[in-house]
Amino acid sequence: MASAAAAGAPPGPAAPRNRKSVTGTRKAVAALFLLPALVLLGALVVYPIGYSIVRSFYNASGDGFAGIDNYKAIFTDDGIRTALKNNVIWVVFAPAVSTALGLVFAVLTERVRWGTAFKLVVFMPMAISMLAAGIIFRLVYDQDPDKGVANAVWVGVHDTFASSSAFPKAHPSRESPLVPQGGGFLTRSAVRAGQPVALPLVGVAPDQMPGDAKKAVAAKAEPGRITGTTWQDFTRGKGVGKLGAPDPSELGYAGMRIEAVKGGKVVASAEAAADGTFTLPAAADGARLRLPASNFREPYNGVDWLGPSLVTPAIIGSYVWMWAGFAMVLIAAGLAGVPRELLEAARVDGANEWQVFRKVTVPLLAPVLAVVVVTLMINVLKVFDLVYIIAPGSSQDDANVLALELYRKGFAEGQPGIASAIAVFLLLLVIPVMLFNIRRLRREVRR
Repeated sequence: MASAAAAGAPPGPAAPRNRKSVTGTRKAVAALFLLPALVLLGALVVYPIGYSIVRSFYNASGDGFAGIDNYKAIFTDDGIRTALKNNVIWVVFAPAVSTALGLVFAVLTERVRWGTAFKLVVFMPMAISMLAAGIIFRLVYDQDPDKGVANAVWVGVHDTFASSSAFPKAHPSRESPLVPQGGGFLTRSAVRAGQPVALPLVGVAPDQMPGDAKKAVAAKAEPGRITGTTWQDFTRGKGVGKLGAPDPSELGYAGMRIEAVKGGKVVASAEAAADGTFTLPAAADGARLRLPASNFREPYNGVDWLGPSLVTPAIIGSYVWMWAGFAMVLIAAGLAGVPRELLEAARVDGANEWQVFRKVTVPLLAPVLAVVVVTLMINVLKVFDLVYIIAPGSSQDDANVLALELYRKGFAEGQPGIASAIAVFLLLLVIPVMLFNIRRLRREVRR
């Protein structure tokens, strides 16, 4: 009976599994899933960093220990010092300007109907690669105003207030009565009333002549006045035309200014007509005629954006063009989370829009602004593409940055030891910024 009862009794509860074995199994599975990522991380990040650190203590060939000589070169080599100085300029100005513009764009477009379209246009450069942006701005900053947009605008504004001369290359022809004087030209002898004066010049290409220029004619004598003609004394073809006298195919220097000078003072002046003729009053009798230097002023050719003095600010401008949209989008997202009650309360208390922006909006956006600035600081420490592409060979040394110098030392100059030292130095510069960002994020999570 007892055995039967025992045989018919239900089985007891299963023994509990070992918790340690379950935990170990889970860890093993997690490690198995993480293994591919860890292998890639080690192969693509950890190993290169470790190898660079080791390589930075060896000479160029890699078979001799150099100690800290490669690190000393960072602070003694002129090229690296210039790169370090430019990196400081980049870190100070590029993130600050990009963030400031992003903040302004985000705030100003918040209340307008077309704000979304504007944000899209501003953010669009982020879709362009650094290579393409560099090529674009290499053309934008071209010295020739007919090619470079920046100089086309600059020259257009300049010429609105100070037009250039149409005769920058003009000069006296053979057997001319004119001699050089102070950037202009002066007649060899005094002129007399009633005797026409010929002032022939050459050197202006036919397509560069003023649009209103007409065929030159010899001036007629007028009693009591000085008359004359100034023209392009050149006719195409060998042996064609008469030197010192207007020919049918020759054009007058329309708009040329002529001054009558006595005792170093201008006593009369005139401007040549479309056919090159001019007339001076009786006061010019006995004076010498002068074509002032203003007639021959070289045309304004704009700013040398990619010259040694402006190349770094110019490249920073292209960077701001690309990354201001990034800053704007992040700040606009933060701005959407700002309680509107606080803004309205400030307005009710009598604050104007500037005070609301400065005392309420900006402090509330401080965490977002910190994220943007820190991200851009890390980014500019590694900037390479824009400098390499935009800066011409003549100015690349002046625009040099650490990432570009790393490339030049490692691949162009055959000094991998110094290149590795620069890489390690860049890593050391980035680490404090990253630690600051991590600590800030942890504080945000705790809140």
